[in-house]
Amino acid sequence: MNNADTAQTPAKPHAAPDFDAVLTAASRIAPHINPTPVLHARTLDAIAGCRLLFKCENLQRAGSFKFRGACNAVFSLTDAQAANGVVTQSSGNHGGAVALACRERGIAATVVVPRGASRVKLAAMESYGARIVPCEPTQASRDEVTARVVEETGAVLVHPFNDARVIAGQGTATLEMLRFAPDIDTVVVPVSGGGLISGTALAALGVDPSIQVYGAEPAGARDAHDSLKQGERITGRVADTVCDGLRAELGTLTYPLVRQLVRDILLVEDTQTVDAMLLVWERMKLVIEPSAAIGLAAVLANPGQFAGRTVGIVLSGGNIDLYELSELLSLASRG
Repeated sequence: MNNADTAQTPAKPHAAPDFDAVLTAASRIAPHINPTPVLHARTLDAIAGCRLLFKCENLQRAGSFKFRGACNAVFSLTDAQAANGVVTQSSGNHGGAVALACRERGIAATVVVPRGASRVKLAAMESYGARIVPCEPTQASRDEVTARVVEETGAVLVHPFNDARVIAGQGTATLEMLRFAPDIDTVVVPVSGGGLISGTALAALGVDPSIQVYGAEPAGARDAHDSLKQGERITGRVADTVCDGLRAELGTLTYPLVRQLVRDILLVEDTQTVDAMLLVWERMKLVIEPSAAIGLAAVLANPGQFAGRTVGIVLSGGNIDLYELSELLSLASRG
């Protein structure tokens, strides 16, 4: 078993992480991840009215930022913890990331996957050696099946976002971005269960407390936005968005971090997100999925908010099913 932590200190997934946890994660996962580029497109600056820098996590291993958090969680386990493998629940990118991290460490991975998940993301999980256990496409079913698999196997649960190890790992993308571009004064990232934006905020504010952190969320999956406005975590809604990676709700660990550290959550219509995705394809020649385009869409939809600023945008992933492109492109404003 290839264990990254020689000290064999048990991980603590349920305690809120801090900036030091992000720094530790960066050191732990460095041998395993791709340090992804930060790219600049002048034509997009002209459209947005601000300077945009894109952290290309679509070029990360397994095709998304999720490998960072999964890798940190899997390699933080002691040998005793890892002996029975890892279980997670995922509709796509996190499942593939956990499967790849487990393959790297040489342990078993089981992913609970809701029926109807993206075929390309399901194929990636299987190609990395994961055992797939289906469930119904509701959070209640995901949780029930996941708990049953954990009990049956004795494996360690690595939650997609409500896990301190995962949150800290996700923050390393912003840490890298700010080391490359220290003049960034604003960061915008997608919001789903809150793992990415929580880690992003910890990293950004740990580097420079004056940085403004924004989340971008589909209008059809607006639980994070409404949770912040109402002052309590909203659960149980059914998401309606083409952004298949942004359909989760904030967790008990991520909600307090988002409430404390994030300036605002900006809502974006799916049409705006698809338009932004096409802009990135056309102007930057990068293949990204809809969930990855929502940060740019939020900036374009709120020009006054970002005018004159230097904005770092995390392009969260590039795992798109090319066989579903015609349906997706029909949502574009020019479609």
